[in-house]
Amino acid sequence: MERRGFVRSGILTMGGLLLAGCDGPISSWFSGDSSASKPADGRDWVMPDEGAPHKRTWMAFGASEAIWGKQLLPQVRQNLALIAATIARFEPVSMLVRQDEIDMARTLLGGANVELIAADLDDLWMRDTGPVFVKGNGTKAGVDFNFNGWGGKQQHKRDAEVATFVDGRAGVETVHTDLVLEGGGIEVDGEGTAIITESCVLNNNRNRGWKKPDVEAELRHLLGIEKVIWLPGIAGHDITDGHTDFYARFAGPGVVVAGLDNNEESFDYDVTRRHLDLLHNATDAKGRPLRIETLEAPSELRYKGAGDDFAAGYINFYVCNGGVIAPEFGDPETDSAAQATLQRLFPGRQVVQINIDAIAAGGGGIHCTTQQEPVD
Repeated sequence: MERRGFVRSGILTMGGLLLAGCDGPISSWFSGDSSASKPADGRDWVMPDEGAPHKRTWMAFGASEAIWGKQLLPQVRQNLALIAATIARFEPVSMLVRQDEIDMARTLLGGANVELIAADLDDLWMRDTGPVFVKGNGTKAGVDFNFNGWGGKQQHKRDAEVATFVDGRAGVETVHTDLVLEGGGIEVDGEGTAIITESCVLNNNRNRGWKKPDVEAELRHLLGIEKVIWLPGIAGHDITDGHTDFYARFAGPGVVVAGLDNNEESFDYDVTRRHLDLLHNATDAKGRPLRIETLEAPSELRYKGAGDDFAAGYINFYVCNGGVIAPEFGDPETDSAAQATLQRLFPGRQVVQINIDAIAAGGGGIHCTTQQEPVD
């Protein structure tokens, strides 16, 4: 279930490329410090659950040879186009794309109704680089969580501007904060509860000196979070330092679907069991005990080039208007079990499983490539 170690290891061979993504003194940039501040009006916001109605999905056609490699790149682009085209069956999709790749993206989309928007990009992970949309006082905004390349592991100068760019295109104001956080690092139920991995948000490579109460207070203002369920996660094994969206997701208020890794040689074997123990004993912001459903990782893979970095888990699904877009990996037993569980958990939606092997080979998944914008 490891995520994006492939990208991390690729960056280590790129010499001075990492520092090219820094916009200021390395000590300030790496500690997660930011010159941004809270809005002067002091408004509080609420982040809707992913299952709430969407206005559209945002994506980024941002894969590059420098990060993904020449061999994998064409397949990654095909996977991105497939994800976008599949979501477009259910709701509008707006996709950022470099100006010189618009024709390529349009061809790969094969006539799918996807809006292409020219933009400068470093990579494709809209979940982490894009804004987290919030609502409050009859308006909508996007939170810019100061993307810093997952703690300085990848060039990100262009991707650091994606959140404010998307806010501008969406016609909403940008809410600023000193907190460094990626969208993949937080999961909410829309009723005041969040699940967050300590290994990511409390990591010194993002938020040096921040403690749990500091993060909780900031997220209460920014996202309307009244209670955080903290999972330990695991730092240093992948580029994200253990994002929440590869471990646990809300399938509705009081219902959590969590990953289970049965490979005893995997570093996630113990972590997923620890997470399940914590979730079984947790309550949400309304005091309800959680109902926990599990999705086991596949034991066999169709993708023959899969290495240790292959993200072989079903938790990274995406919920859109009327649909749930999920991966399948060629394991008949676990593919079928994941489809059945998701269909049971989302009875009013169509569960569509697609092949995203190339993106999984780079350590990511469907949820990582998307960011929902709620209706006005």
